[in-house]
This record gives sequence, structure tokens and C-alpha cells, in this order.
Amino acid sequence: MSSPNPKKRVAFFDVDGTLLKSTIVHYYIYLRSVRMPFPLKYFWLIGFLPKTVYYLILDSISRTRFNQVFYRNYRGLEVAEVKALSAEMFETSLRPKIFAEAVSQIQEHQEEGIDVVLVTGSLNFIVQPIADYLGVDAVLAPQLREEDGRFTGELTTVPLIGEEKAKAVRSYANQHEISLEESYAYGDSGSDLPLLECVGNPVAVNPGKKFRQKALESGWEIHEWL
Repeated sequence: MSSPNPKKRVAFFDVDGTLLKSTIVHYYIYLRSVRMPFPLKYFWLIGFLPKTVYYLILDSISRTRFNQVFYRNYRGLEVAEVKALSAEMFETSLRPKIFAEAVSQIQEHQEEGIDVVLVTGSLNFIVQPIADYLGVDAVLAPQLREEDGRFTGELTTVPLIGEEKAKAVRSYANQHEISLEESYAYGDSGSDLPLLECVGNPVAVNPGKKFRQKALESGWEIHEWL
């Protein structure tokens, strides 16, 4: 009698702060202003920066709500243009920010036959060029609703934040016969805790003081990527 096929192992990676140093705010500022002539860009930034105080406060209260509110900034923008700019942004801005240690870690997993999946609250069209560059197997990311070639500013699903990341990972694991107990997860902040807690091999990357304490108390690996 033959034994059943063993379940696959996967390494799940958060993106912002884990694979590279950036945020959803940085992405939007680039996409919104990169084509503006300097004087217009200067005044646009002057007008936008005060909003970041409100966003910081909202993020401290609820990161899920912050994501929902912040992504409304995309309302009315042309889908084709923004997606083209996302590819340009990766080449000019994001690729140099990817941690070399993250690339090495991903390659190590791939050489061991472990699939790599990105799990992020950042928008799918922003993350896809990163995924293509790293040669990962899948991306779990939110999408913006599109109507008549423009973004509505609303997400098609709930933001992938906190427990929603863990739900997405568990659903992916069920669909692809993955052993979460033998899988890995990499995250850099407290919002990644549910993600890390749903696998057998959690790894804290560049953790802040509170997150580092949690990792130490739990006996998790801690990686410092520069």
C-alpha cells in the first residue's frame, strides 16, 4: 500500500517592511506625482503632507480602516496609466530597496523545493512586479474595483491586514494541500502576528521593540535585514 503524497511547504512573506523598505503611502505619492512638472508636484506635496497626520492617527486606531480610507485616493485614476507607472516605479524606485538578505532567503527556500507566496495589504498591481522579479509562486493581495477604465477607490475585498492575512493563508493552504505546520512566515510588525502564528516556522524581520519581545518570548527566529 503506497503512502499518501506529503503536503507541500510554503514560505509566506509580508512585503512592506519585510522584503523592502516602503509603505502604501510611498507608493501612492510616487504614482500620483511622478509625471507632474516640478512646480505642480511641489504644491501637490505641500497639500498632501498635512493629510499624513490624519492617516497616522487613523493607522494607530485601525490599520484596516486606514487602508480602506487611504485607497480612496485612487478614485478616478486611469487603470492603464497607473498600472504602467507601477511597472516603472518598480524599476526606478522599488527594486533598489529590496533587502539583499530577503532575496537570498527566498532563493534558499526555492532551492529546497519550498514555494514562496507574498501576502500583503499593498495593491496587487504594485506587488506583481516585485513578485515577478523574485520568481515567487503566488501573490495574495487586495485589488481595487475598476469601472470604465478607472479605479473607484474601493477594494473588492476586505484589506489584507492582521487576521485577514491569516485567513487568506489558511484558505490558500486548504486549496493547495499545504502543511502550515511545516511552512514558514516572515513579517516585520505586530499586524503580521496572526500570519506568523498560523505557521510552524515564524520569522520576525527587523522587528520593533514590542514585536521583538513577542518573538523572543515565543522562541521565533529573528532576522535583521539591511
